[in-house]
Amino acid sequence: MGRLIFSMIVSLDGYVTDERGDFQWGVPDEEVLAVINQQMTGVGTFLYGRRMYEVMSVWETDASLPYSPRSVEFAEIWSAADKVVFSTTLNQPYTSRTRIEREFVPAEIQRLKDATAADLTVDGPTLAAHALRAGLVDEIHQLVCPVVLGGGLRMLPERRMDLRLLEERGFANGMVQMRYATLP
Repeated sequence: MGRLIFSMIVSLDGYVTDERGDFQWGVPDEEVLAVINQQMTGVGTFLYGRRMYEVMSVWETDASLPYSPRSVEFAEIWSAADKVVFSTTLNQPYTSRTRIEREFVPAEIQRLKDATAADLTVDGPTLAAHALRAGLVDEIHQLVCPVVLGGGLRMLPERRMDLRLLEERGFANGMVQMRYATLP
């Protein structure tokens, strides 16, 4: 059975974007991206809402990006995985290995987890909130940036969750990675 992992780059005060929707403050350097790549290698399926899919699709659709060696590696990992996009407005995907679903159905996500040995990720705080409320998320991974935003889009929903620390790691750029298991 695959694990469902919710992973985000986040400010110290818990935001994934600032009040204007900007997330450039959280761009990982090569050291951090190497660790992200290592973890994403085991992912077979990415679950996205429409907005997060649009952000992430550049890894396959925008050849003009200035790619570093680790970014090229991430693009290959991303393109090789399946993507499921939950959207009521998107009619067709614009990346390979992608399908559109109109509704997030917890039982269907559980079936996806049960049917694979590869991990799945749920990306974006809005979609992840549905998975967290349904008790589907097995791990939460945070890459905490040394910045306080004071507002924006929060990573986690406002509800109690009990967690167990699995790993913590600091990086030269000041980012800290924390991996937690969710507890029932």
